[in-house]
Amino acid sequence: MKKLLLPIFVLFFFILESLFVELFSPQLFNSDRIIVPHFLLVVLLFLTVYGGKKQGILYAAIFGLLFDIVYTEVIGIYFFLYPLIAYFVSKTMQLIHNHLVVVSLTSMVGIILLELGVYELNYLLKVTEMAFQTFLQERLYPTLILNLVFTILVSFPLKRQFDKYAEELRNE
Repeated sequence: MKKLLLPIFVLFFFILESLFVELFSPQLFNSDRIIVPHFLLVVLLFLTVYGGKKQGILYAAIFGLLFDIVYTEVIGIYFFLYPLIAYFVSKTMQLIHNHLVVVSLTSMVGIILLELGVYELNYLLKVTEMAFQTFLQERLYPTLILNLVFTILVSFPLKRQFDKYAEELRNE
């Protein structure tokens, strides 16, 4: 993966999240559940582990800011949390083996941290009045299931792409 293709590749998943929300809205299926795709975060975490810590955290900061500008009411939540979670995952992978299954499960922990962080900040700022138990049942669990399925589907191709990218960086 050439250096120019990496931003386009990550941007694709940024756009894919919004397309998924539009096409598979829970209201279309008469559901009260809130399903939040975090495809971009999964890609950024795989980039951090397999493509390089520096690139992963940098892209997490850039796309976190872009996410805040485009989608959120409070600027800075994702700009802060994306790189923080990428850093956490990179440090975790130094302690344990970066096997594909372990990275996938660690990505799920990253999604939990992101969801909890966003919920708590929105709750503190009075943007949401949702009770924590309701948050768990209506948002966190469905979100985790969706993102786990996504991670299972794309983990091997992402690992392969970012391994190639890391090899290209070493050869330059």
